[in-house]
Amino acid sequence: MSSIKTLIGHHEHYPIVRLLSSSLIPTMTYVSNDPSWWQYIYWCYIFNYFIVASSTAVVYDWALTFAQEFDLVWQGRSFVNILYLCVRYIGILYSTTYILANLPVSMTDKVSNILYFITVWTPVVVNAMLGVIMMIRIYAMYQGSKKILVFLIVVLLLCTTAIAVVAAMGNINASGLDIVLSGNNMCFNKNDAAGLRLIDEMYIPTLVWEVLALGLSVWIVIKHIRELRQSPTTWIIEDCFTVLLRSHVLYFVGFAAVSFFYIGLLSPRFKGSTSVGSGIYYGVYQMTQFTQMFVLGPRLVLSIRNYNAKLVANSGEGTHMDKIVFQECRHATTSVGV
Repeated sequence: MSSIKTLIGHHEHYPIVRLLSSSLIPTMTYVSNDPSWWQYIYWCYIFNYFIVASSTAVVYDWALTFAQEFDLVWQGRSFVNILYLCVRYIGILYSTTYILANLPVSMTDKVSNILYFITVWTPVVVNAMLGVIMMIRIYAMYQGSKKILVFLIVVLLLCTTAIAVVAAMGNINASGLDIVLSGNNMCFNKNDAAGLRLIDEMYIPTLVWEVLALGLSVWIVIKHIRELRQSPTTWIIEDCFTVLLRSHVLYFVGFAAVSFFYIGLLSPRFKGSTSVGSGIYYGVYQMTQFTQMFVLGPRLVLSIRNYNAKLVANSGEGTHMDKIVFQECRHATTSVGV
């Protein structure tokens, strides 16, 4: 996405962004021992530490929750289970790809190109899946309202389509290549100025969707608190709403952190900087993005699975909730069901 960078995450803001777009580097492997690159190489070393840390965190979270995943996800068959498994294991593969892409080994331009487009499109696909999961959660919170479901489907389709179109147009002239700087092999991408500007706009539709999803969730919870009735059934439902909102808020906090760092990356101060502080800033952005997509994202599903499992184990009446979230449509003591 940027004109020069290692193949990691959202690439649109890496330093030295105008070099490759100016066609100073040909399509063949570029080799340079120019000392002016040393600061950038050091910047990459700093950033690569965060890549390893981010990827390790994703794998560690998977290992930490695998027992729950096996009991609560693998044993059942549902559409949301499939989405969960896709997000979780795409995240692990994506993390592995990041590390492989930054190993100091020689790669052909074709391999570099493939790795680049994997890193471009994986977040688009994963965020679309997370959007569907969030849509199902909100649909359940609104107790199966057809109107809210249609509204959410339309908005999510518009946002996802906009992201895909912008990503495709922004990368029409993009290509990956292998370069060697002072003996260090690096995967780089070159793009034109128009493509870079389009890439900067990719985040807007995602931001619109996430803010809307949070607003709808907070509104329905406030409404239910006002309508709270002193009955066991209502208390069970309110407890479920609390679980839904808690995991949603944690996810949105992660997304807000990613947005905060992303906006900072739009500053000209960062676009051309190879300082230590810049490397740390990019690294923290990388970690928050991985956490939001591949840690907090799957936990949106696990939190409700755990709640239903505890409800069954503790009261023996979990069937009255009919697995109100992330299951086939049924009716319990309320009209909630997905």
